[in-house]
This record gives sequence, structure tokens and C-alpha cells, in this order.
Amino acid sequence: MPNTFKRTTEESSLYNNIENLSTHEILTNINKEDQKVAYEVEKVIQPIQLLVDAVTEKLRVGGRLFYIGAGTSGRLGLVDASECPPTFGVPSDLVIGVIAGGHQVVVGIAASGTTPYVIGGLRKCRAAGITTGSISCNKNCPVSKEADFPIEVVVGPEFITGSTRMKSGTAQKMVLNMLSTSVMIKLGRIKGNKMVNMQLTNQKLFERGVKMIMEEIETCDKQKATDLLTKYGSVKKSIEMAKT
Repeated sequence: MPNTFKRTTEESSLYNNIENLSTHEILTNINKEDQKVAYEVEKVIQPIQLLVDAVTEKLRVGGRLFYIGAGTSGRLGLVDASECPPTFGVPSDLVIGVIAGGHQVVVGIAASGTTPYVIGGLRKCRAAGITTGSISCNKNCPVSKEADFPIEVVVGPEFITGSTRMKSGTAQKMVLNMLSTSVMIKLGRIKGNKMVNMQLTNQKLFERGVKMIMEEIETCDKQKATDLLTKYGSVKKSIEMAKT
């Protein structure tokens, strides 16, 4: 392990005797630490951009995006993957957590940057010619060495020492949101600022879809928009048919 690697995710918390703090003090201090996360994410916009462009290129030619991770990091990857089909109307196997060969991108998620499962997975992928990315919260960490597009968001010690589901988890979730959302926008899954490809899985989303159609087609009243959406089951398809 290189001497330049420092595991800040495991450093002692800046706070002590937190069990003696009042509820207000606990919440205020957690919030104070969380505010640092967005600032650190801002510092890694450029590497996130490189990964977004690489993922978009692969998905445009029929590839898929895979997240691999363990613990909180792995669960965050599953959350992001599971949100893509209902939000953007993409197949459930486009963004998934299982490694396979082909035109793909595999993103390893590890707060510490040392998780053997993630390092091994990325190493195997690179050997197979698969594009790789990583999201970690330590500088110059081992997992970054195995990624074509490493992202390191160094948020510092956690409020509770070593509890990387807190600031590190927040940072990883923010980067994952930026990654998948940016890719889907570039793939044409958003129109204007609307989720026109979302899955209409409940009445609230159906009503949101009706509103989208009415906003896009000024001559379309609520009943007509409802009829279109009922018939075509897609905001995008409904708008296209209304315009034609």
C-alpha cells in the first residue's frame, strides 16, 4: 500500500462524549458535518464528468452499467440502480449490480477505498477490457488504482468515528445521483426538466404525467391528457402522439 494513502474515513471524530450532548447539539453537529460533503463533491466535478461521458458512450452502443460494493457502499449502489427504471423508464437490467462481460462500465463503490471485493472485481474487469470507475472517500486509495475513472471525495472523519454510512455515504449517494442522472439526461430520457419516461406505477405519478402533457401541449385539457396517458401509458409517447 503506497505511503501517500491516508484512511481519513477511519480517523477519530472531531467530537467527543457525544452521548452527553443534547438532541439539539447532536443534530446541529451532524448537520455541520454534512454541510462539508457538498463542498468536497464540488472538488471532484471533473472526474465525475469523465466517468459520466464514458458511461454514456457505452450505454449508447448497448452496454450496461454495473455497481459493485460491500456494506453501505454496496447498498447505495443498489439503491441508485433500483431507482433508474421507475425514474427514467429504462430496462431493469441496464443499471445493475452483477458483473458480466461485454460493452460495459463497472463502478466500484468503497468508502475506505480498500474493500478487497471491490478491488478484486475491478481488477478482473480491467483484465477483461471492461471500462471501470470507482467512488471512494480517501485520497490515493487502492481501489482508485484499479479504476480507469477514479473519483475520490475526501470528506474527513465521520461524526461517529468510522461510521461511513454518514458523511461518506452521503458523498457516495450524491455522486451516484449525479452519475446516473447525468447519463440518463445525455441519453435523452429527460425532456426539458421532466421525467417523461417515468413508470406510471401509482396514481400520484399518473397525475404528474397528466400535468406534464398539459404543460407541453397548451391546447390539451385535463381530460384529453388523461385519455392520452391511459391509452399510451407513457408521457413521452402521449406528447408525441398529441403533436402528430
